[in-house]
Amino acid sequence: MPLVTPLSPDHDLETKELAEFFNETLGFCPNSVLTMQRRPAISKAFINLNKAVMANEGRVTSALKRMIAWVSSNATGCRYCQAHAIRAAERYGAEQEQLDNIWEYKTHPAFSDAERAALDFSLAASIIPNAVNEDIKAELYKHWNEGEIVEMLGVISLFGYLNRWNDSMGTSIEEGAVESGNQYLGKHGWEKGKHV
Repeated sequence: MPLVTPLSPDHDLETKELAEFFNETLGFCPNSVLTMQRRPAISKAFINLNKAVMANEGRVTSALKRMIAWVSSNATGCRYCQAHAIRAAERYGAEQEQLDNIWEYKTHPAFSDAERAALDFSLAASIIPNAVNEDIKAELYKHWNEGEIVEMLGVISLFGYLNRWNDSMGTSIEEGAVESGNQYLGKHGWEKGKHV
């Protein structure tokens, strides 16, 4: 049971209009946003930040951003965000082989060295204590420029917020996210846990 009950999507019309963004990314408005709208300034600021962070500015593709989000969420243990991130990666065109093997990104041939560097950065930046070091930096700079690194850290930081929000709230997970979680993550023990 969630800590705070989500409100109706019609509760705040400005939030509802902004939240149409999630119909593209997930196919539904997430319950996390429906809970945030108890303070509409938070829901609106969050949606606008999400749009800015997830905007496709070039080589850090929309699919890679969602895989970065998954690695970050997996590191922190937020099952709600793991399912959302893998669902969004699928909807944004991640290769089937990558979706099926996201747990093995470090060694699986479906991932390029540039993608591995980005995903290793996500892992290092998401654990406590933070593990971003000179080796992570050197690997990033082999493949990515500073603007692209800022984009990646924007995703990691956004999901740091979401992981804490949704795990603390025990946000109820939507059926579409459960389907994606079961399909791509279930073989490694993913379950919805407290997000019923």
